[in-house]
Amino acid sequence: MILSKRWLNDYCEIDIDDKEFAEAITLTGSKVEGWEHEGEELKNIVLGKIAAIERHPDSDHLWVCQVDIGAAEPVQIVTGAQNLKQGDYVPAALHKSVVAGGQKITKGKLRGVPSNGMLCSVAELGLTVNDFPSAIEDGIMTITDECERELGKDIREVLRFNDTKIEFEITSNRSDCLSVTGLAREAAATFGKKFKMPQPIVNKGHGDVNAHLSVNILNPALCYRYIGAVVENVRIKPSPLWLRERLRASGVRPINNIVDITNYVMLELGQPMHAFDLRYLEGNTVNVRNARQGETITTLDGEQRALSEDMLVIADSEKPVAVAGVMGGEYSGIMDDTTTIVFESACFNGYSVRSTAKALGMRTEASSRYEKELNPEGCMLSMMRALELVQMLDAGDVVNGMIDVFPTPKPEVTLPLDADWINRFIGIDVSKEEMARILENIGFTVKGGKLTAPYFRNDIEHMADVSEEIARFYGFDKIPNKKLVGVAEAKLTAEQQFEKLVESTLRAAGYSEISTFSFISPKAYDKIMLAEDSAMRESVVISNPLGEDTSVMRTTAIPSMLEVIARNYSFRTPRAKFYENATTYRSNGLEQLPDERKMLTFGEYGAQSDFYTLKGTAQKLLDVLGIKDVEYVAYTDSATFHPGRTAKIFAGDKELGIIGEIHPNVCKNYKIGTKAYIGYLDSAALFAIKNTDRLYQPLPKFPALTRDLSLVCDKSMEVAALEKAIKRGAGKMLEKVELFDIFEGIQVGLGKKSVAFSLTLRSPERTLTDAEADSAVQKALKALEEIGAQIRS
Repeated sequence: MILSKRWLNDYCEIDIDDKEFAEAITLTGSKVEGWEHEGEELKNIVLGKIAAIERHPDSDHLWVCQVDIGAAEPVQIVTGAQNLKQGDYVPAALHKSVVAGGQKITKGKLRGVPSNGMLCSVAELGLTVNDFPSAIEDGIMTITDECERELGKDIREVLRFNDTKIEFEITSNRSDCLSVTGLAREAAATFGKKFKMPQPIVNKGHGDVNAHLSVNILNPALCYRYIGAVVENVRIKPSPLWLRERLRASGVRPINNIVDITNYVMLELGQPMHAFDLRYLEGNTVNVRNARQGETITTLDGEQRALSEDMLVIADSEKPVAVAGVMGGEYSGIMDDTTTIVFESACFNGYSVRSTAKALGMRTEASSRYEKELNPEGCMLSMMRALELVQMLDAGDVVNGMIDVFPTPKPEVTLPLDADWINRFIGIDVSKEEMARILENIGFTVKGGKLTAPYFRNDIEHMADVSEEIARFYGFDKIPNKKLVGVAEAKLTAEQQFEKLVESTLRAAGYSEISTFSFISPKAYDKIMLAEDSAMRESVVISNPLGEDTSVMRTTAIPSMLEVIARNYSFRTPRAKFYENATTYRSNGLEQLPDERKMLTFGEYGAQSDFYTLKGTAQKLLDVLGIKDVEYVAYTDSATFHPGRTAKIFAGDKELGIIGEIHPNVCKNYKIGTKAYIGYLDSAALFAIKNTDRLYQPLPKFPALTRDLSLVCDKSMEVAALEKAIKRGAGKMLEKVELFDIFEGIQVGLGKKSVAFSLTLRSPERTLTDAEADSAVQKALKALEEIGAQIRS
């Protein structure tokens, strides 16, 4: 919401610095985003009058003007404009002035004739012909008598282009503040000023509205109220300057007096209005109904739109003429030859308006207000104001009477004013009289220990809502700090504790957290060389994507990690390590929501990175989570990873994820000129089997025995398989097994390798004998023989 400060002062006189105003009204709940002064960049531009004009002696299209600016001597300015004559009042940018866009103007010579400035067009002042209809697009702006014409006066003051525009962020529950009067009421209460609500007076007209119009509401659940009024002998012309400049300062383009009146009332009172050309209302009838199957409408923006049966429309006796609460139809607008109009002031169901506007892909100033659920009580005031402005601007002849169909009034909200409850709830000590004063200042009625919320406050339902009103005008900064009573202590859930542990472990290992978008390009699957028939390509497709690069929800976070690695590599970062607990999405068909999974992804590159450092990170993480009996199984079936440096991770039969070096061709696709490594773990699987409870283990009381085994096996046999066989054979006496040597050479045979382990054996109950240790070793050797490993001779 953009508020004109000049307009605000019509209802609440605020003579306060802009910064102080913004800070104070923000503290009372109306958040100011910022403010700007109209025409602030214009410098040294004044009102002048063409005292004399003659052709340039050396040019057919230039004119030499003597411009009277109220000084002792006129200023000579050369111009190429062809629309000037002696006696015209014009904006004169003098030597060392600045026009719109920041362009600086200085004196100089044009074809040898001195020119001490420039005469300005509307565009050079930052305005348009809508702001000043008497101006032309391709010539110098001439100032008419609707402006104050004091020579030498700053042009911003002459054109009333010196308002302050304040931008507010209005929350969705405060539809009343989407109006000048609503914000004026808040400002008056904030600064202790008197609020003056407009009380429109409509003079008696002619005829009877019922002779011109009939109104029927066929769906009272979606249309709470509809008021129609008729104006004959409409005189379409530009609105006066005071009205145009207020619309401009509020961000609305002036069009003509009738359209401007509807926009003015909407901005002033927050109630959208519409004006129909009566000649296009078949049967002079307004029917508020749901659209019928197959109906279409061409809206004011020229687009033909298909309507559905759940959409509310304004129709005549034959066809829809407007989409209720959103936009009028092509022939419902006001044209230059319009003679009779119907003013509409209605209140529609907010949910219906929002769903309709969203379905049609059009959001307007009207729909943005209706969707916040207005109260039908405001319709009459808005209609009265519109008719008053018609008479004030001599825009037409008002027909006597209004048609007011009001099937769905909203009940008043009445609550007890319990000062003790409010004080306890907020934690303050304010008298009941002071509370009543605060509430009455913002439109509440307080009588007999009860309060009634004003009709425009749809957000007031409970005592807690009333307490908020007291608190914000009492001053949030004055409320003492204290611990909330009756509220449970906040603590992390088990899942949140798990995530914090995982993330802190990775940060301790030198990884930095990243946060990437969940939507990617379908081409990302090609870049990671995913198989054409892979289920990972079955993505959830976004119906209205920002572009092809963000058109599907990712099924894997590997492309996102590689994008970050590639970006850092392109920035010549020599080494980097990243992690993300990324959400991925698997499609479950159109009828069901996608399956969302958190996948812990960690990646790195650089001189000190290899498969084993990545494996060390994974093992450290699993150790911290208390996950035991982990196996790393070689994996060669993924085109994304290097076939000889990739492993799947298992805990028993449960697959946890994958770690490995990215395939060189994938690195090439991402323009990564070095080896990159990525780990990919299922967060849900880790959480399901974690065991972070730590049990005390006393120091061993009995000595350990050690044995070394030197084995010969096939070169292709994994060391992990040998370790597993040793543990299975040696049994509970085995405390630790450590690899300490791997050797390949002619001494052990072609296609063979020698692998040496150190075994530590111990009993927690007694000292082991050599015979017991040797027996355990023999059992381990037997288990090794079963998988093809022999003791080295």
